[in-house]
Amino acid sequence: MTTSKLATLRGPDLAAELRREFEQRFGQAPRLFRAPGRVNLIGEHTDYNEGWVMPAAIEFSTVVAVAPRSDHELRVASLNFHEERAFPLGGEPLPEDNWTDYVQGVALMLERSGTLVSGANMMVWGDVPLGAGLSSSASIEVATAIALLAISGAAMTRGQIARLCQRAENEFVGARCGIMDQFISANGKAGHALMLDCRSLHYELVPIPEQVSIVVANTMVKHQLSGGEYNTRRAECEEGVRLLQRGLPRVQSLRDVSATQLEKLKSELPELIYRRCRHVVSENERVAEFAEALSTGDLESAGHAMWASHHSLRDDYEVSCRELDVMVDIASTVPGTIGSRMTGGGFGGCTVSLVRNDAVEAFQGRIARQYIEATGIVPEIYVTRAADGAHEV
Repeated sequence: MTTSKLATLRGPDLAAELRREFEQRFGQAPRLFRAPGRVNLIGEHTDYNEGWVMPAAIEFSTVVAVAPRSDHELRVASLNFHEERAFPLGGEPLPEDNWTDYVQGVALMLERSGTLVSGANMMVWGDVPLGAGLSSSASIEVATAIALLAISGAAMTRGQIARLCQRAENEFVGARCGIMDQFISANGKAGHALMLDCRSLHYELVPIPEQVSIVVANTMVKHQLSGGEYNTRRAECEEGVRLLQRGLPRVQSLRDVSATQLEKLKSELPELIYRRCRHVVSENERVAEFAEALSTGDLESAGHAMWASHHSLRDDYEVSCRELDVMVDIASTVPGTIGSRMTGGGFGGCTVSLVRNDAVEAFQGRIARQYIEATGIVPEIYVTRAADGAHEV
């Protein structure tokens, strides 16, 4: 069956088809493990400042089918890329700059943790949109980790799995991601967002009202300066901490600074550094406000926090772009839109909006039509609800 046809299947039908594909390829009955992608509802550029974020797992996911081998080899097939690769366990592999790096990286980190990883036949399929900032990489990492742990007869906590997958991406794949993506993929809960303290990894589940859908709109652009600017923003935050420590010696990161303290010491900071710090400090406050608003069903206040987040990212942190601003501006004109903002690193990628269920169709239509008129680009729009984290199917 083609990837496009697989994408139309859900639930038991998808599982049955993946089992059939696996048995046809490897001659074994597999176990299936699923891990979702994610979208960050609020809390942007706060993770590397040891602050708070509020992602939700989404209904798009990666599924890994797996069965043990008698030798010490991993044989991995991708239904998305129509490739099959094999590599031995127990060595020190080098990344190959393709999709297998996520599988190899997780296997390597499991072995470095002391886990005796079983040889395995594996088949990978996913419907997390690639390159959209919805963490397809974290979903394949977490699905691979729980699959290999299960057939190897080993166990880890969800927090340990998230940290191990983060190390795979940092140390093997070579991407400097934070912990958020892997953590929400492992720990998500249907109908809930997750408010995560990126310093302690303490988290709280926050219910999303049933009358609300999550709508992710992909601008289909990614401006080239994004990588360098990301590193620049990190350096600017670190400079802000260094300067603020003159008056607040106990401050370790911007999560330790209140808005009142920042305003008091404003004159000690260059204007640019002050604005970068103001975004992070105010964004941490908005995460708390957003969580409280959702918990009490105050959708107006939740939406206010999302709009304010986008304005802060656009004006103080300067990581938005015209296409993202156009998306958010259009969303603000659609009745039933609770709130909208850019999500992810910025300079392109996606917006995330909370939209009342009865307004979703109108929202999709207006975003698509007016975004094309404004930019000449056809967007992709994904409607989802908060989903469960990684589990065996």
